[in-house]
Amino acid sequence: MTHPRTPTARRRAAATLLAGLALLASVLAGCASRPQPRPAAPDDVVKAATRRLTDACLIRRGLTPPGSGRAADQRRVTDALFGRGRPELSVALPTGYVVRAHSDGCLAAAQQRLYGDQPRWFRTSVIVDNLVPEADHTHRSLAEVRARHRAEIADWRRMRAHALTAAATVLNTPPPTGEPRP
Repeated sequence: MTHPRTPTARRRAAATLLAGLALLASVLAGCASRPQPRPAAPDDVVKAATRRLTDACLIRRGLTPPGSGRAADQRRVTDALFGRGRPELSVALPTGYVVRAHSDGCLAAAQQRLYGDQPRWFRTSVIVDNLVPEADHTHRSLAEVRARHRAEIADWRRMRAHALTAAATVLNTPPPTGEPRP
């Protein structure tokens, strides 16, 4: 038998303690009344609310939402979802790319509802989503580019928090039947 103060004895005692804790944890987990659901990731919550709002908008326009198994008039659905004609919004990036979007489709209406300011959300999210390409293109560190866009990052965080709150409201109420609220 090993002496309780030897490294071998300490390892055995630690292994016994860990095994006991693992057994206790498994017993306690088995005694729970029901498994606790994992909280949804913020991205998933906002995406689900966006989907609910855009689907309701398409249905109000007499169209079948994408993914519902019917693609009768895909062009009309695309125009209603993303807008049509010349895009009203655009952001020129330091990389030379220009990103454009419409402000009149169902997606724009959903973003207005969730973020509170669809044109500002568009501009801010495009800039924040392109910080790494900007750093690569300008040969600056990501920290330098982030510092340069401190205001946009703060706007993104504020609007994202607003969207998460609004998304929870959308998902916890019956689907909308009238025009989306601004």
